[in-house]
Amino acid sequence: MLTKQIVSEAVSRALAEDAPWGDLTATLAIPSASRIDTRIVAREPGVFAGGPLIVESFGQVDPDVEVAGLLEEGTPFAAGDALARVSGPARGVLTAERIALNFAQRLSGIASLTARYVAETSGTRARIADTRKTTPGLRALEKHAVRAGGGSNHRFGLSDAIMVKDNHLVALGATGGDALTEALRRLRERAGHAVSIIVEVDRLEQLEYVLAARVDGVLLDNFSLADLEAGVGIVDDRAVCEASGGVSLDAVGAIARTGVDVISVGRLTHGAPSLDLGLDAVEVETGSDLAGAPAVER
Repeated sequence: MLTKQIVSEAVSRALAEDAPWGDLTATLAIPSASRIDTRIVAREPGVFAGGPLIVESFGQVDPDVEVAGLLEEGTPFAAGDALARVSGPARGVLTAERIALNFAQRLSGIASLTARYVAETSGTRARIADTRKTTPGLRALEKHAVRAGGGSNHRFGLSDAIMVKDNHLVALGATGGDALTEALRRLRERAGHAVSIIVEVDRLEQLEYVLAARVDGVLLDNFSLADLEAGVGIVDDRAVCEASGGVSLDAVGAIARTGVDVISVGRLTHGAPSLDLGLDAVEVETGSDLAGAPAVER
């Protein structure tokens, strides 16, 4: 969930990075009485995400800046559409412009790519999910954008659920056979009934040994389409069946039609291009007094 605290802290970090001692240009070149009316405009089509970050960016710089007509999260838009109206003191609008756009471009890019993956799996049972391959410090924002695009969130972090991957199994010395079942049963006893356990498998022969431990989910990693179909048949709804590994837009539809429940796609967050959005001035009321411009301390 994208909480107010998460949004506020993300914007504060961005402002501290972009204007640690204020905006030299806006402070020294723009009269304090100047006001500006602008629109955030899409230069290309997509799906919108990042509205709360836009509002917070302008609000932290100057509470007198007004954001109106903001598109709802998850709304598709066309090139040329206005996504929001931003008006108020020109100094505040121009200082916050870049970080507001950076957030919206990044999150709308993720939402747009997610929506394309979701569209390719229409008519199947498969859900498109993200991974932990996110930008450090921005995970909550990027996972919010995945939801805006119609996708689902995998675990947020390492503290949320147990996911036993291939290197864990190697470290346990239990990559197959009865040793694998026993290791997972001991793990279940230590974890308790309320914690989900998902196990990654890289070959079909592991599946029955994993399922014998009554795990909650299995992740079929880098399986061929034929092996995915066989794996779904072996699992037979005894656990959530997830496919992962190198999932391209061209391949995701065929993967979904094998019958898997979830397809996790790291590219949603680590490979989505930012969308091209801009802030266009519509009307300006120019003040003339620069005498009141404060000195900028460095």
